[in-house]
Amino acid sequence: MYPNNDYIYDASVALEQLTGLNINMESRRNEYDGIIDINGHVFTVEAKNELRKENKGFLYARLDELKAKTKRPTLIIAKYITSDVAFELRENGINYLDIAGNCFIKYEELLLHIVGQKVHKKEKTNQTKAFQEAGIKIIFNLLSNPANLQLSYRELAELADVSIGSVSNVMTELEEQNFILKTKLKRVLKNKSALLERWVVAYQDVLRPRLVKKQMRFIKPDAVQNWKNLYLDNKEGITLWGAEPAAALLTNQLVPEKFSIYTTESWQNMGQDIGLVPDPNGKVEILQIFWKQSSDNKQTTPPLLIYADLIGSGFSRNIETAQIILENELQHIR
Repeated sequence: MYPNNDYIYDASVALEQLTGLNINMESRRNEYDGIIDINGHVFTVEAKNELRKENKGFLYARLDELKAKTKRPTLIIAKYITSDVAFELRENGINYLDIAGNCFIKYEELLLHIVGQKVHKKEKTNQTKAFQEAGIKIIFNLLSNPANLQLSYRELAELADVSIGSVSNVMTELEEQNFILKTKLKRVLKNKSALLERWVVAYQDVLRPRLVKKQMRFIKPDAVQNWKNLYLDNKEGITLWGAEPAAALLTNQLVPEKFSIYTTESWQNMGQDIGLVPDPNGKVEILQIFWKQSSDNKQTTPPLLIYADLIGSGFSRNIETAQIILENELQHIR
């Protein structure tokens, strides 16, 4: 049985019991996760352990791939789907089914809409050391630059600013989870797309909330339109555009509505430097830089972090731009 496929049978059984329809499931892992036949209507299955704002961008990208590979309609099957994502899927006409039988399935004359079935508490999939704070920092460096995979544990610990013991534990777990293959000559990253998705979710859940220093707003109303003219003072530290403004500079495909700034300076200094005041509803967030960044006059955070922030936002316009960054700047992960 392949990963992510063990629960799709439970979901199909739950749906069969709730509807009384004849349902047959076939699991496979060539180009998709399975095929399900619901009363004579055949769907291609895309399986997700859980589906929420932080990883729905991966789903939308995958659906585009499936449309190109199969003429069948698609059904998303997941252990757990948050209510807001389920609502969005219904609004966009995307079929889904969770392990308790909650679903929206519409194809030809078939229409199933079930809500209110209790989903048992989902397993916490990111509780290993690899997806806690130290592990997130280590994986960030591995995904950002494949050459870092060949560093010694001591060198990797220094680069990620974690202990050697943390590096040892994380690398062992990544091997056990089939993300790293260790040969006599080198280490190789495997299942990179799956690792990227788990890292983005863990980054959004665990590390990013700890990095936020202050929510602020621009003092001058025209600063939103003229943000590119703002000078991020790096004399005493390092300050970089992140998320939407970083993506705008990198791709020229996005007009920022929210502004993320990563810095080694205090939020007080940032406010004085570029004209910001604290505001819990402000559109500017100040975050702490957590990686080793050289003073090389770059204006933006690394592409991997821009991608993670865009995907994690859950906004469709950001997800589209994230895909551009993945294809152009992060080809080594695809």
